Amino acid sequence: MKKINVGSIAFSNTSPMSLISGTCAIENRDTTLKTAEKLKEICDKLGIGLVYKGSFDKANRTSDGARGLGLEEGLKILQEVKEQFGLPVLTDVHESHQVPAVAEVVDILQIPAFLCRQTDLLLACANGGKVVNIKKGQFLAPENMTGLVNKISATGNDNILLTERGTTFGYGNLVVDMRALQIMKDTNYPVIMDATHAVMMPGARGGSSGARRSFVEPLARAAAAVGIAGFFLEAHPNPTEAISDKESQIPLSEMEALLTNLKAIDEVAKAHPSIALKDME
Repeated sequence: MKKINVGSIAFSNTSPMSLISGTCAIENRDTTLKTAEKLKEICDKLGIGLVYKGSFDKANRTSDGARGLGLEEGLKILQEVKEQFGLPVLTDVHESHQVPAVAEVVDILQIPAFLCRQTDLLLACANGGKVVNIKKGQFLAPENMTGLVNKISATGNDNILLTERGTTFGYGNLVVDMRALQIMKDTNYPVIMDATHAVMMPGARGGSSGARRSFVEPLARAAAAVGIAGFFLEAHPNPTEAISDKESQIPLSEMEALLTNLKAIDEVAKAHPSIALKDME
């Protein structure tokens, strides 16, 4: 079972859970720094490794919603998070030409779910010299992640994370098949559960997506019981004022309680590893 190190943070399906968290979009400097400071305070208290995330561009929009600050300004703010709080950082890239500039700042390059089969983007990120987090497309079977892993590892970059974020179920809805976590674990790469995007309802509001935040904790708790490397949870000081995904982001005030519960389940799951039942042949 592979262990991927990001600075002092370890991601492994058999190690204590780590966290990827931050606001959905990088909205402004003040909100980003406030969020990073609070998340660091919580994770230091609980002994959870933290990677800060923020998107400089929300390019995959249902309509013409706010997209963020853009590449240059977004990277400046992420660099400040690194310098001020000593945190590794993650952001997603949408086009191959963005990789060199982004890789100069971030510690993890993220492939958005909608773009996970874009070979040129995968290879550009693989050659960026950083850890690559592949978000499983809503349209993709978990078994198909093996092909994406092979594309990246063929470049010699073996630092890969795999993230589950739900599967399209009809129109305007996602479901999480918990079997997917085990199937992706069978690749031996660290698996992350994105419990905030998994509760999204794509396009359900007509011109925008909805979400049901009340399902974040049940899905995350179930994933923790499987025994995975960590969680991707978007958080915001005041989600109602967020420029994107306001219905799924977790209020910062609720993060400590949620993480406390997840850590407790994670510890039990990893103290009692799977007995690895096999299917009949």
